[in-house]
Amino acid sequence: MERQLTAELWDKMHYLFRDFNDRMVHVELEYDYRININALKTVLVCAFEKIPVLHSSFTDNHIRPYWRVNEYNIDDVLSVEEVSEDELAGAVDDFLTQCLPPENQVQMKVCVFNHGEKSTLCIVENHMCMDGGDFKFFLKDLCRNYNDYVEKKISPIDMRQGTRSYKSVYKDLSQRDKKAAENLYRNINKKDDHRFPLTESQNGDKSFIARCNVSADKFLKIKSEGKKYGATINDMLMAAYYFSLYELAGFGEEESVSISCAIDLRRHIKDMSETGYTNHTAWMQCKIPERGRDIFETLQYAIRSANVFKQDKYMGLYGLPLLSLGYKIMPHAASEEIIKIGYSNPMIAMSNIGILEVDKLALEGHEPVKGFMSGAVKYKPYVLLSATSMRNELTLSMCVRGNDEDKKIVSRFFELMKKNIDVLIGESAE
Repeated sequence: MERQLTAELWDKMHYLFRDFNDRMVHVELEYDYRININALKTVLVCAFEKIPVLHSSFTDNHIRPYWRVNEYNIDDVLSVEEVSEDELAGAVDDFLTQCLPPENQVQMKVCVFNHGEKSTLCIVENHMCMDGGDFKFFLKDLCRNYNDYVEKKISPIDMRQGTRSYKSVYKDLSQRDKKAAENLYRNINKKDDHRFPLTESQNGDKSFIARCNVSADKFLKIKSEGKKYGATINDMLMAAYYFSLYELAGFGEEESVSISCAIDLRRHIKDMSETGYTNHTAWMQCKIPERGRDIFETLQYAIRSANVFKQDKYMGLYGLPLLSLGYKIMPHAASEEIIKIGYSNPMIAMSNIGILEVDKLALEGHEPVKGFMSGAVKYKPYVLLSATSMRNELTLSMCVRGNDEDKKIVSRFFELMKKNIDVLIGESAE
């Protein structure tokens, strides 16, 4: 008899997002030593056994979808390639831009690229299984188990297990707040038709990942200068994002524009120990009334918009009961069609995934020398700007299915982002 797992709310939502993106989450970590492949393989086997959704196939029967747990071979998960330094960037991008179908036998692929005496660890995983927040937890757990296995001969068994249900966001609320949150049926995000100026979709479009690095010195100035204005790092990045968009897309200065920003719903969960790897991400719609006379006025608009959400103790919880009801009262196929009508997928979005902690990602005492994580490859006209930091160096990335002209457009966007960040931190005149 086949083993089945429940398809949770966010599993089904990210399956619905197949029309908007490839649902993959990507990570690249470079180490200054060669990873012990046998140890990594052993730890991955143990991780997959603890997290069965990673070796399951999503089965859409149009009525009540579920995960079918599969037998698998670890060699179908982990691959190893020897590449030269010149070949590394291309090989990494080819691996990271692959898409694992939800019907696949496994929902995560890992590759170690050995180049000289170094190893670059790359992983792609299906967003239906876990978001960037839990992917970071997974990576830290993987590295800790690897070290325990190699250095202490301890079997790798310490992987988080538990419920993958969205209802975990309610468990630590007071009874009063829980009752109120479970009745927040209203979707507070509005549709905005402003678009990032990519080309029209073409048959020859291919997935690519564009990156932009901001030095540690500048990233620390983003923090310190932001404090002067009462702005978070997110606020500063959003202001630069807005100002760059107005110029790149040619929006009128008087136009009101929205950018949706990812919210980590784990802010509502005090204890994650009984929660499995899953999705706990929603969106807040940051909206400014106009561009502003300069980027500093844009920053104030962004701060005010974000603060409206931050002052709401139910931040990110709106609409969850409505989505849950939609999936419960109708067959899955009908639910998808109804939800598509009522759900507004953000055209322009940002996800600040946060810090990649090098001490928690060290392997046998070797911390990663560089790395980044990025969200899904978006299908035009949708875009997502991802942000991660490592050693105080900021990496901005955008994953797009497009063409050479789109690469030029995204490259121009990153040039504008760097220019506008320089203005915000006082390193350039407007």
